[in-house]
Amino acid sequence: MEHVVIIGNGIAGITAARHIRKRSDNRITIISSETEFFFARTALMYVYMGHMRFEDIMPYEKDFWSKNRLDLIQDHVQTVNFEDKKLILAQGSPVFYDKLILATGSKYNKFGWKGQDLGGVQGLYSKKDLDLMEQNTRGIKNAVIVGGGLIGVEVAEMLASRNIQSTFLIREKTFWGNALPKEDGDFVTAHLTRHGGIKLLFEEELEEVIGNEEMRVKAVKTKSGDIIDCEFLALTAGVHPNVDFLRESKLEIEKGILVSADLSTNIENVYAIGDCAQIKEPLENRMSIEPVWYTARMMGEAVAQTICGKNTEYKPGHWFNSAKFFDLEYQTYGRVWNELKDDEDEVVWKNTEDERLLHFVFHKKSHVLHGVNSFGIRLRHEIFDHWLSEKKTIEETLENLKTANFDPEFFKTYEKEIIKSFNEKFSANIRLKKKVWWRKVLRA
Repeated sequence: MEHVVIIGNGIAGITAARHIRKRSDNRITIISSETEFFFARTALMYVYMGHMRFEDIMPYEKDFWSKNRLDLIQDHVQTVNFEDKKLILAQGSPVFYDKLILATGSKYNKFGWKGQDLGGVQGLYSKKDLDLMEQNTRGIKNAVIVGGGLIGVEVAEMLASRNIQSTFLIREKTFWGNALPKEDGDFVTAHLTRHGGIKLLFEEELEEVIGNEEMRVKAVKTKSGDIIDCEFLALTAGVHPNVDFLRESKLEIEKGILVSADLSTNIENVYAIGDCAQIKEPLENRMSIEPVWYTARMMGEAVAQTICGKNTEYKPGHWFNSAKFFDLEYQTYGRVWNELKDDEDEVVWKNTEDERLLHFVFHKKSHVLHGVNSFGIRLRHEIFDHWLSEKKTIEETLENLKTANFDPEFFKTYEKEIIKSFNEKFSANIRLKKKVWWRKVLRA
């Protein structure tokens, strides 16, 4: 029986622990300085908004851990002695391991802005951040959010629930411009501006944080020279792997901990998963670091099999993700890049009144589907994953789109409108070129 130690009790580490226990009688120890018990990090916002209590976002009862023989240590790992397979803790005795899984997560980005360490300035990632935000936003009226992405929108919704007005400073020309095409970003922007108290400033960056006599934020200065009064500053310009305490070791690290396809590092019996892991040779259309809940879960499942003797490569398949922009649900399957590639074409259908948008991207010549962004319409993951694997064309996708609709029963459907939009854009050119593959005409 081996001793498996996991540093980090987020979704990656806990998934690994659960699946190792299912497959073995190994001794398992989980170490985290954040909280004693695992919680759903993506639900922190609902605790702040009063929709849930913190105990409600803990998926397992407290006796789950002892019943499954999962030992928990709430402490901070200061250093790792890889030669002696020993972890040095801040408070407790050293912990020895046979196999080590590093699931240390992320930290929010700080870019050396003057005044970034003033009171009332923070990001949102951990339970500690949530507690700090409770203190920092008590009784305030105005806030500034740096960065226009998913975490920034979560913070804006949290603040809006307490009638706190927010101003976004967004470096790109459009919302989440490094991920969304312009039309999609503009669509999200229109939705956000409909919610009172949210202002978006594009092509604007933080220059300096201005403090008051109590060393708390009172305003920010932008690179264009504007001064914006605020009592709270949220730093949501992305995250980076939490690996600084390992950089002086023999572990290979670039931005994250470098891992092979089976999630092993350059040190024997040491693995890295989740936000802290950087794939040496990422698969086509996948990033080397993907700080996403789904990715972390799949890594945890894969590494558990390897730990238990069945060497398993991490194969995430087609990219997918989901989120919410206030009331606007978002899903993406496959790849819809922020700009079309040379060999790609697109069709965008939009219903402004009902706040619905579908953005399909496909190969120019073959018409094979590359990806879809969906706003306001729920699509079935398993169906789109299958279509992408089978290299279905955009025509086949639209013909069968109704089967992929996952909206509740009696919701309004839009398939006819979507097909009509495609036909209006492409049918004339198709008839002109007389492509063989256009033998079956789509009918609205």
